[in-house]
Amino acid sequence: MEKVIVVEGISDKTRIAPLIAEPVTILCTNGTVSATRLEEMLLPFEGQDIIILVDADASGDKLRKLIKREFPEARHFHIDRSYKEVATTPLRKLIDVLIAADVRVLNPVAGND
Repeated sequence: MEKVIVVEGISDKTRIAPLIAEPVTILCTNGTVSATRLEEMLLPFEGQDIIILVDADASGDKLRKLIKREFPEARHFHIDRSYKEVATTPLRKLIDVLIAADVRVLNPVAGND
Protein backbone atom coordinates (compact mmCIF):
# COMPACT_ATOMS: atom_id res chain seq x y z
CA MET A 1 0.00 0.00 0.00
CA GLU A 2 1.32 3.42 -0.92
CA LYS A 3 2.01 5.87 1.88
CA VAL A 4 1.15 9.53 2.20
CA ILE A 5 2.61 11.65 4.98
CA VAL A 6 0.79 14.85 5.91
CA VAL A 7 2.89 17.62 7.46
CA GLU A 8 2.14 21.28 8.06
CA GLY A 9 4.88 23.16 6.25
CA ILE A 10 7.60 22.92 3.65
CA SER A 11 10.27 23.01 6.39
CA ASP A 12 8.72 19.84 7.87
CA LYS A 13 8.74 18.21 4.43
CA THR A 14 12.38 19.12 3.76
CA ARG A 15 13.30 17.81 7.23
CA ILE A 16 11.79 14.34 6.81
CA ALA A 17 12.09 13.71 3.04
CA PRO A 18 15.84 12.89 3.09
CA LEU A 19 15.27 10.29 5.83
CA ILE A 20 12.80 8.19 3.82
CA ALA A 21 13.96 5.17 1.80
CA GLU A 22 10.77 4.33 -0.09
CA PRO A 23 8.42 6.16 -2.46
CA VAL A 24 6.19 8.28 -0.23
CA THR A 25 4.05 11.30 -1.07
CA ILE A 26 4.54 14.15 1.42
CA LEU A 27 1.72 16.68 1.49
CA CYS A 28 1.98 20.11 3.15
CA THR A 29 -1.16 21.67 4.58
CA ASN A 30 0.63 24.99 5.09
CA GLY A 31 -0.95 25.32 8.51
CA THR A 32 -4.52 24.67 9.52
CA VAL A 33 -6.89 24.09 6.63
CA SER A 34 -10.65 23.97 6.18
CA ALA A 35 -12.52 20.66 5.95
CA THR A 36 -13.15 21.37 2.25
CA ARG A 37 -9.48 22.04 1.50
CA LEU A 38 -8.41 18.98 3.49
CA GLU A 39 -10.85 16.82 1.53
CA GLU A 40 -9.55 18.19 -1.80
CA MET A 41 -6.02 17.41 -0.67
CA LEU A 42 -6.57 13.89 0.66
CA LEU A 43 -9.38 12.43 -1.47
CA PRO A 44 -6.99 11.50 -4.31
CA PHE A 45 -5.12 9.36 -1.76
CA GLU A 46 -8.15 7.54 -0.35
CA GLY A 47 -7.33 3.88 0.22
CA GLN A 48 -3.65 4.63 0.77
CA ASP A 49 -1.87 4.62 4.13
CA ILE A 50 -2.32 8.21 5.34
CA ILE A 51 0.19 9.13 8.05
CA ILE A 52 -0.24 12.35 10.01
CA LEU A 53 2.89 14.01 11.41
CA VAL A 54 2.17 17.56 12.49
CA ASP A 55 3.59 19.97 15.05
CA ALA A 56 2.92 19.51 18.76
CA ASP A 57 1.21 22.88 19.17
CA ALA A 58 -2.27 24.43 19.02
CA SER A 59 -2.44 24.55 15.19
CA GLY A 60 -1.19 20.96 14.95
CA ASP A 61 -3.80 19.85 17.50
CA LYS A 62 -6.55 21.65 15.57
CA LEU A 63 -5.43 20.02 12.32
CA ARG A 64 -5.34 16.56 13.94
CA LYS A 65 -8.88 17.01 15.24
CA LEU A 66 -10.12 17.97 11.76
CA ILE A 67 -8.31 15.04 10.12
CA LYS A 68 -9.69 12.58 12.70
CA ARG A 69 -13.20 13.79 11.87
CA GLU A 70 -12.82 13.85 8.07
CA PHE A 71 -10.40 10.93 7.59
CA PRO A 72 -10.77 8.60 10.60
CA GLU A 73 -8.67 5.93 8.88
CA ALA A 74 -5.56 8.16 8.92
CA ARG A 75 -2.82 7.08 11.33
CA HIS A 76 -1.50 9.73 13.70
CA PHE A 77 2.10 9.88 14.89
CA HIS A 78 3.41 12.40 17.37
CA ILE A 79 6.66 14.17 18.10
CA ASP A 80 7.48 14.94 21.71
CA ARG A 81 5.80 18.17 22.85
CA SER A 82 9.16 19.47 24.06
CA TYR A 83 10.31 19.82 20.42
CA LYS A 84 7.11 21.68 19.40
CA GLU A 85 7.75 21.47 15.64
CA VAL A 86 8.55 18.64 13.26
CA ALA A 87 11.16 20.91 11.65
CA THR A 88 13.06 21.32 14.94
CA THR A 89 12.82 17.72 16.15
CA PRO A 90 16.20 15.93 16.24
CA LEU A 91 16.67 13.62 13.25
CA ARG A 92 17.09 10.56 15.50
CA LYS A 93 13.64 11.22 17.01
CA LEU A 94 12.08 11.72 13.57
CA ILE A 95 13.63 8.46 12.38
CA ASP A 96 12.09 6.68 15.39
CA VAL A 97 8.66 8.14 14.57
CA LEU A 98 8.96 7.15 10.90
CA ILE A 99 10.00 3.61 11.85
CA ALA A 100 7.00 3.40 14.21
CA ALA A 101 4.82 4.42 11.24
CA ASP A 102 6.29 1.53 9.18
CA VAL A 103 8.10 3.93 6.86
CA ARG A 104 11.44 2.64 5.63
CA VAL A 105 14.25 5.02 6.50
CA LEU A 106 17.78 5.47 5.24
CA ASN A 107 20.45 4.24 7.64
CA PRO A 108 18.44 4.35 10.88
CA VAL A 109 21.61 4.45 13.00
CA ALA A 110 22.63 7.83 11.55
CA GLY A 111 21.15 11.19 12.32
CA ASN A 112 22.45 12.17 15.71
CA ASP A 113 21.93 15.93 15.41
